Amino acid sequence: MRWLWLPLLGLVAFSTVSAVVAGSYWVAVLYAVVGGGLCYWLSPFQGGRSVTHADVAAMPEVDVPVVVYWRPGCPYCARLRTALGGRASRAQWVNIWQDPDAAAYVRSVNDGNETVPTVVIDGVAHTNPDPGLVRERLAA
Repeated sequence: MRWLWLPLLGLVAFSTVSAVVAGSYWVAVLYAVVGGGLCYWLSPFQGGRSVTHADVAAMPEVDVPVVVYWRPGCPYCARLRTALGGRASRAQWVNIWQDPDAAAYVRSVNDGNETVPTVVIDGVAHTNPDPGLVRERLAA
């Protein structure tokens, strides 16, 4: 799943070029915009560079009450970020596709699975928690 965006990008490029060759410029623009957006949403570059697991581990626990381990293209991570609203910026977000140590940590607390979002609240890991729980902790 991690590299799904690459073949999708190739398909979008092929479809866009084919539409241009056929003279369907509006269809080409549609393919490029929608397909490009989907590729970006699935790519590991979505969301920019997040903090690393090592950065979070080095911080005092008082400074980091909530850590969210996430990955691009995860609808549950998007749901959590949306549900948190403005409070989402108070948490530390760690992209497991950009940080192998973070992915290893998530596997260690989820029986070997890279299940996200995995949220660490006051040192306790919660797999796909209720957004209300996270929002409550961030409000404190």
